[in-house]
Parts: sequence; structure tokens; C-alpha cells
Amino acid sequence: MAEYLLEMDNICKSYYGTKVLTDVKLALKPGEIHAIIGENGAGKSTLMNILFGMPVIHSTGGCEGEIFIDGQPVEIKSPLQAMDLGIGMVHQEFMLLPNYTVTENIKLNRETRKENLVSRLFGKNLETLDYKSMNADARKALDSLDIGIEEYTRVAGLPVGYMQFTEIAREIDKSNTRMMVFDEPTAVLTESEASNLLDAMRKIAERGIAILFITHRLDEVMEVADYITVLRDGRLVGTMRKEDATIYGLAELMVGRKVEKLFNRKSRVNFEDVAVRIKNLTVNMPGERVRGLTLDVYRGEIFGIGGLAGQGKIGVANGVMGLYPSQGSVVINNDDLTLNDPRESMKRGMAFLSEDRRGVGLLLDSSVELNIVITTMQNKGLFMKKLGPLTQIDGSKVREHSQKLIKDLDIRCTGPTQPVKRLSGGNQQKVCIARALTLKPDILFVSEPTRGIDIGAKQRVLETLLRLNEEMGMTIIITSSELAELRSICDRIAIVSGGKVAGILQPDASDVDFGLLMAGQIDRKGA
Repeated sequence: MAEYLLEMDNICKSYYGTKVLTDVKLALKPGEIHAIIGENGAGKSTLMNILFGMPVIHSTGGCEGEIFIDGQPVEIKSPLQAMDLGIGMVHQEFMLLPNYTVTENIKLNRETRKENLVSRLFGKNLETLDYKSMNADARKALDSLDIGIEEYTRVAGLPVGYMQFTEIAREIDKSNTRMMVFDEPTAVLTESEASNLLDAMRKIAERGIAILFITHRLDEVMEVADYITVLRDGRLVGTMRKEDATIYGLAELMVGRKVEKLFNRKSRVNFEDVAVRIKNLTVNMPGERVRGLTLDVYRGEIFGIGGLAGQGKIGVANGVMGLYPSQGSVVINNDDLTLNDPRESMKRGMAFLSEDRRGVGLLLDSSVELNIVITTMQNKGLFMKKLGPLTQIDGSKVREHSQKLIKDLDIRCTGPTQPVKRLSGGNQQKVCIARALTLKPDILFVSEPTRGIDIGAKQRVLETLLRLNEEMGMTIIITSSELAELRSICDRIAIVSGGKVAGILQPDASDVDFGLLMAGQIDRKGA
């Protein structure tokens, strides 16, 4: 019998020419809890998608490398095949049907049926569900997790902790489950619920079921994992026994990389002149909720907001700009801002580059020049002219303004009339910047400015933001999943964890400090 239940050997994966995994290796024994940690973009989810045969892998050219189950090579082409091999997945986003009961969700597509008079006469297709048997199976799975949820309860309205345990019970109930993948399972749980989940993982492992545990919480890793694998930038940094690891060492491995400043920029920020004061801000943005966040940003500062996915960093700008329901206090230039009103935010001298430039930031079928001026036209009435009782676009002013910004920002296009959808990702992002500049903001919020663009375009976009700050004195607040990007241009960086500021660091602070804050550890540096 093979020593390892699972072996993944030299796994490589590229998306549209960009390599996201390079020669990654992973080995898992029966009954072992193996944690996989790393920053956003480290390759954790991609590796698990390969293991579970997710369609996104095969629709983008597949992957390289080999996978072995019990020492035998396998090619996993679908989730159904993965489940047949005994692999279960507990997703971070719940895969439950809210109007069904706990039992119905646990037994979905594996229902037990029983004969009745009609089915005896007309065939098995008319058999009815055997709820007594299914409830008994569900109860057994729930009891194995020591969770006091009633199997006949509807999922809709259950606390998120109970939903998470329902997902786990579904995998346990499968008779052939030999391996389970937990993808950030404690991200939405309270402290007590998370503790119960870790206890449940131990019980599952004691039954001989192996667990792959994807998380960013290093204290949980040190509590339950037997082995720990660290990924960074799609590469394997190291695999170690828990006894050989420390939280500080893991934090450094997780984020450690050479950080280069784009320029030898000397900060000219007056750290007494507050441009943006946020206090107890809550934002109801699904997947990025903010829960009582407080911070100050100074005039002329390039301020970074970082953190792992789902921790609330994206919600800050979206909340301040009024795009999602928000509560709390936001003061702009010493005057209170009315929340939940995007027009008011723009009137107060703020502009926003959304993280979703294709869905929110751009009119893809419209021209470069219309994309540049549309927000200012709608909110300030500029670039318009009156012809008697009629108002229409002033084409000459639009053309003059757009040509200037195309030149200033080096937007690579055939001309101002070219449809934005035909531009590269980097040039689309520059059009978004041009649109924001047309509003003539004092304060610019930028979310994920370099997401989905090549490394050369990333450099040009960041250089553009630096130039706006230095030449125009613009206060810029950048939210990014790329910690190295923030450390290369920001004056200070706030790390958001659990919807709050875990701490504020200088860009040259140690990798350990950044790693600890991103992992939700107590702030050791303060603001």
C-alpha cells in the first residue's frame, strides 16, 4: 500500500500566457491535516481547482504535472470524477439550497428512495424519498461533528456557522470520502464557531480522512495542522512539520520578497493635516464587509490599504463613495460627508477607480473620449452646450480634452473614437484614470489598479499615480491585493483583517510584521 494518499508532482498552470503555478509539489497521508498558506494570488485556489477537476482549469488549457492517488496516476477532469475518487470540497462560499432542509442538502443527489404501491405497478421512477432513512444518515453525520442542529431545519436563516457544518456533514455522509479540502472555512465564523470547526477537523482526521486546510490564520494552522506548505507567487516556498514552524517564520515565508521602490521618492506629507478621517465605518458589501473600521489619511499622502481577500479592504472605498450601504462617520477636509450618496462624494472632490473596470468603470462599446468625459458630464454638466431649449454634447471640447489626456497618460489607441473594448487592459485602466482626472479630484480612491494587466502596464499605471501625487498634490488611497505593489509607492499601509484595521505600517517594515497583520494577529506596531 502506498505511503501517501495524494501526491501532486511538478504541477504547472498558466492562464492566457501568465504562469500562476510553477513546479508545485504536495503530498498527503491518510488522517493528516495539511495546511496550505500564502498571500492572495499565491496559487492556493488554483492548486485546489486542479485537484477537484474544476471546469475553469480545463477550459483554459489544462495543466502540467502528475497527480497520484494511492500511488496510481490519475487525470481528474471533473468534480464528479474527483468525488468518485473520494475527494470532498468544503467551499468558502456555501453551496447550499436555502429553501431545503439540512437533511435535503446533506443528501442532495444521493437521496434514499423507497417503494410504494404506485412504483410497484409503474416502475422505480415513481418511488418516493425515504425521509426516515435520510434523516437518520444526516443525524449520524451531524452527531459525528458534535453539532446540535436539527436535521429537519430549513437552511434559510441558519447562522453561518451551522451552514458551514452542514456542508461538512454532507461530505462526511458520503461513504467513499477519503480526503477533504477546506477552503478558508473559518473566514465567516465567530471565534467560538471557528474553535468548534477546528475540533471537528480533528475528529474527521481521527477517522483516517485526510484534510487539506487552506487558511490565512496562522494561529489556526499552528493549532491543528500536522504539516504546512507555503506558496508564494505560484511557487513552493517550503513544506515543514508543525513542530518545526513558528508563526513569525511562516509570516515571513508567506510575504517575503524583494521590495523595490519605483522612485527614490521623499514623502512631503504633513502628518497633521487630515484629508480623510474615517471612524467606525461599516459597509455591507457582500464578500468584503467592513465592520467598524477607523483610520486617518493625510493630505498629499499615498496611502495603501492591503489585506487578504474577503477581509474588507475592497469595501472601504466602495463604502465611502456610496456604492454600498454604509454607516459611521467620514470627514472630508474637516466637513462631514453624507454617506450612501455617490453624487455627494464626487461633489466633495473625490473620484473612484473601481476594482471592476469592465463591469463598473467602463462603457466597453463606447469610444475612448466618451468614457473619459461621461461621469463629469453627468455629475457636473460640463462638456455640454445649449442650442435653444436643447442641450447636447460639445464635441470639440470633448475631443480637445480627451486628446490631451490620451497624450498625458500615454493611452495607446488609434484615436479618441476607438471603442474602449479594443484596448489592452493597461490602456483601459488608463482610460479609467483619465475619467477620474476629468472630475478634477482632490482625493482619488483606486481599487486594484493593476489587476489583470501585464507587468509593463503595471509599472506605467503606478508611475502615473505617482506623478499625479507629486505634480498635482493629489491625495491617493490605493487598495490592492499586491502587497509588494503597495510597499513600492505608499507612504503608509493599513492592513485590513476581519473588516477592521489590524495595523498601519511603514512600507519598509519587516515581512514578519506584514505577514502577522495579514494573518489577523494583534498589532505590534500601532499606527
